[in-house]
Amino acid sequence: MQHESVPELIDEFLDARATRKPSVHTLSAYRRDLHLVLRLAEPAPLTVSDLSPRVLRAAFARFAASRSPASVSRAWSSWNAFFTFLVTEQVVAGNPMSAVDKPRQSVLVPKPLRGEDTPELLLRAVSKTDESQRDPWPERDVVVLALALCAGLRLSEMLALRVGSVMGRDGERRVEVAGKGGRPRTVPIEDGLSSAVGRYLDSRRVRFGRVGATAPLLVDRRGEQLRRGGLQYLVRSCYRRAGVSDRVPRGAQLHALRHTFATRLAEDGANASEIMRLLGHASLATSQSYIEVTAEQQRAAVAANRTNRVLGELV
Repeated sequence: MQHESVPELIDEFLDARATRKPSVHTLSAYRRDLHLVLRLAEPAPLTVSDLSPRVLRAAFARFAASRSPASVSRAWSSWNAFFTFLVTEQVVAGNPMSAVDKPRQSVLVPKPLRGEDTPELLLRAVSKTDESQRDPWPERDVVVLALALCAGLRLSEMLALRVGSVMGRDGERRVEVAGKGGRPRTVPIEDGLSSAVGRYLDSRRVRFGRVGATAPLLVDRRGEQLRRGGLQYLVRSCYRRAGVSDRVPRGAQLHALRHTFATRLAEDGANASEIMRLLGHASLATSQSYIEVTAEQQRAAVAANRTNRVLGELV
């Protein structure tokens, strides 16, 4: 293995990672980050021994020039995992990534939909058949929104769902989620979401016939599995049809629905551990941020109370 090229070693690393059953998107991100930084290394490395700390620092500096700190941090983690694998396989003696600075991650600022009534307005609008659409399918569109608003699913988690992922008897329904980083979780679902899934599956059978439990849950209007771009376009289309595009935080899109779910959990008294389990966060600090933002919003609302302002004038 010592004499293999760096791209060959990357392939072996990805093969080893694949045994952990990560999502397709996770493996794609590893491959993309490793090759992008590798192409920026000067001089072009012939073997892994050419990837000295100096060469890696310069390559990461070029990589960071046009990318966000989050993207650079993710690439750093990909390379750190790659070199950890090489150390374990005794290809290299040590991991040089300790000599490459990793950017500090900014604190998560939740970006829920703006407006107290926006989630309900969105669902009601999308549930109506829009005759201006070429092939309206409100049942499918509603269930996509509801899986994020009422179960807090990420885009990649939705795409990975199978028909059999939604299971259990009435009153005990749940969805089995293949979470980020290969961490599975179970999210209980209430009657509203359960009914929405049922209506969607009934409408799908009318369109395409019966499907098995292992078939993709979310499909496009041709009956084929929804892809990332198609799902993103669908959500943007729902916002436009409901007239709430101006209530969606910039850069959030589908994630705004998930953030709305988490924020409402915090508002209704869920603690950080409960939010962490339901949303599949890797860090308790991420979950805690929703509670802190909610507390700040509550304090701002109290501060805006006109009676409080009058009392301040009396002092």
